[in-house]
Amino acid sequence: MTARVLVVDDILSNVKLLEAKLTAEYFEVVTAFNGQECLARMAEQVPDIVLLDVMMPGMDGFEVCRRIKANPKTAHVPVVMVTALDQPSDRVTGLEAGADDFLTKPVDDSALFARVRSLVRLKLMTDELRMRETTGQGMGLIDPAETLQDNNLSGRILVIEDRAESVAWFTAALQASHQVSSADTFEEALVRVKGGDFDLIVVSLGMRGFDGLRLCSQLRSLPEGRHVPILVVVSDGDRRKLTQALEMGVNDYLTRPVDRNELIARVRTQLRKKRYADRLRHNVQLSLEMAITDQLTGLHNRRYMSRHLDALIANARRHDRPLAFVIMDIDFFKQVNDTYGHDIGDEVLKEFASRISANVRGIDLACRYGGEEFVVAMPDTDIAFATNIAERLRQSIETTPVQVSRAPGKLNITISIGIARYEGEGDDAEKLLHRADQALYRAKRSGRNRVVSDAA
Repeated sequence: MTARVLVVDDILSNVKLLEAKLTAEYFEVVTAFNGQECLARMAEQVPDIVLLDVMMPGMDGFEVCRRIKANPKTAHVPVVMVTALDQPSDRVTGLEAGADDFLTKPVDDSALFARVRSLVRLKLMTDELRMRETTGQGMGLIDPAETLQDNNLSGRILVIEDRAESVAWFTAALQASHQVSSADTFEEALVRVKGGDFDLIVVSLGMRGFDGLRLCSQLRSLPEGRHVPILVVVSDGDRRKLTQALEMGVNDYLTRPVDRNELIARVRTQLRKKRYADRLRHNVQLSLEMAITDQLTGLHNRRYMSRHLDALIANARRHDRPLAFVIMDIDFFKQVNDTYGHDIGDEVLKEFASRISANVRGIDLACRYGGEEFVVAMPDTDIAFATNIAERLRQSIETTPVQVSRAPGKLNITISIGIARYEGEGDDAEKLLHRADQALYRAKRSGRNRVVSDAA
């Protein structure tokens, strides 16, 4: 995973050391040597993450972090404080200022890289929601979500721990502001998450009865647990478990012995982020559905694709990232309508849309482009990966008949697919659409039921 990292420290040797380490891990690194320069850099181009020193002349790191988080344009950017300060009170001050993590020097490289990748991965999901919200705002459909600054936070928290004394300690620390429940077995935890509406899950990785990491993995696979932040508790020095937890998508962590104020601060941070992400999802879903969704298939419509594709291309250009565009057409669809009626044709279109949704990723944008034509925009995707996904979808359609509500009961259909890739500076939506359409035309002309890319 690549990302743009802003390193801020007033000591040149510290900046150069971090820059060298991050560059070796294929991160793009920009630097700043004081707080004002950091804020100016972020005004020029928002990074994916900030590694921020605390002890700097003029404006210290705590104040810099507060200003980053108070600005609606940068509030979502993760900030990791990397500092020589090592007291629990310093860590809490940083977290209360809005920092996503507080690492004490000397920092273990593997722990730093794991944390950077974890926070960047989480930011990318928020970026996609923000970009879709921006598209809706540009169409005059929705107002922006509020910033992350929300101090009146209370939530429903599930503590998963099999030591009664630890459960009691967590409950006592949190119950003044939150509703706290607990579970002490693997099965009970899954049942509680499936049936509950939790805002945060705290998982101890030191449980005796079962593997906490395996539980975290299972929770992330549940629809009910996909967007719930997970805060794990690890033993001090257990870097292996911590790294594994971060790699599988855990949001934050605490090390034993747990400081009560740090627990409260990290819980508040995760609840604030969840509240913001929930508002983004609510805005996008509620306000855009009627205006930009195809009524028959439930996919986005051509109007939305036309607007959002411009944003995806601008993002690909700005960050020098790949973008693939897929256009597909049901072969001989007119014969379906003519032979069985438009109602059966509509059933075929709905099933086709459902299979598209099942075969693409959450960050991909699937749309009904018109009639029996569908398109998928795939950010951060090269032509080879897009071709693999398209071929998988083509085979799924060819090998699995579409069930329909009356005779003959099921229909065999095939699809033709054309793929184009964003070609960099000077390319635009119109050119990308034209190349994908030409690839689709070649697929049909060469016999249909096949995938053709503009790279072929």
